[in-house]
Amino acid sequence: MDQAGIIRDLLVWLESHLDQPLSLDNVAAKAGYSKWHLQRMFKDVTGHAIGAYIRARRLSKAAVALRLTSRPILDIALQYRFDSQQTFTRAFKKQFDQTPAWYRRTSDWNAFGLRPPIRLDNVTIPEAEWVTLPETVLVGQTQCYSCTLEEMFRFRDEMRLHFWQQFLTETDIVPPVLYGLHQSHPGGEKDDEQETLYTTAVTPDLTSNSLNTGQEVVLEGGDYVQFTYEGPASGLQDFVMLIYGTCMPNLGLTRRHGQDIERFYTHGGKKHAEPPTEVHCEYLIPIRRTAE
Repeated sequence: MDQAGIIRDLLVWLESHLDQPLSLDNVAAKAGYSKWHLQRMFKDVTGHAIGAYIRARRLSKAAVALRLTSRPILDIALQYRFDSQQTFTRAFKKQFDQTPAWYRRTSDWNAFGLRPPIRLDNVTIPEAEWVTLPETVLVGQTQCYSCTLEEMFRFRDEMRLHFWQQFLTETDIVPPVLYGLHQSHPGGEKDDEQETLYTTAVTPDLTSNSLNTGQEVVLEGGDYVQFTYEGPASGLQDFVMLIYGTCMPNLGLTRRHGQDIERFYTHGGKKHAEPPTEVHCEYLIPIRRTAE
């Protein structure tokens, strides 16, 4: 019996059903084993108790919702199967060492307490590099869109491509370095949405007459953690989710206020008829190295 394969498939299923009833009886029925046998098998393969793992992942999902939406705390608690706000608050404080209300209000986002999903599929975890950037003036265009957390995965890829196509419409030559800057915060109109500002930009020395219609954009100086992605353009958002869901918690990093930076390196020549299928991107997240 391939226990690792069974648990790997179960982990994928659990991740997409964290807002559904997941009693041991339900999970065991899905896996096709008795709950006693499943508990032993899960612990043998992962080193974790299945019930504690499910709760930790639910609380981690709830933490993201607290930071990126303005939904009432009770609604988030009920979505992730806590029977009351009081029960949720006790469990949340135990895992994150602060109340949900305080977690939502703080300007920095400390990765402490976030439980990454267990991965048994040999995913390569990207390496982190610590960099300090000077304040830099760019020329670009900023646009805004809103989406729910559930839509975010699909929207980020679509919007990124759409905005770059708009930005580069009138030029025949692609600059060798392109910057994408984005920052999200809870939406103003709907409490279950986040609003994202995305800026497409280049350095002033790379602008041509056709690109010189943008506005001055300031790339904030400071400390960043940098991860490098090379691969299919369609896989970039998976990479970003891996950074935030696994790398940041594993490294115990604190995200400070500021924009995430995408630094794309292109062929630097005549624009192709179709968008590139492969990209080389350095992804930088603003961090606070020490508490101030």
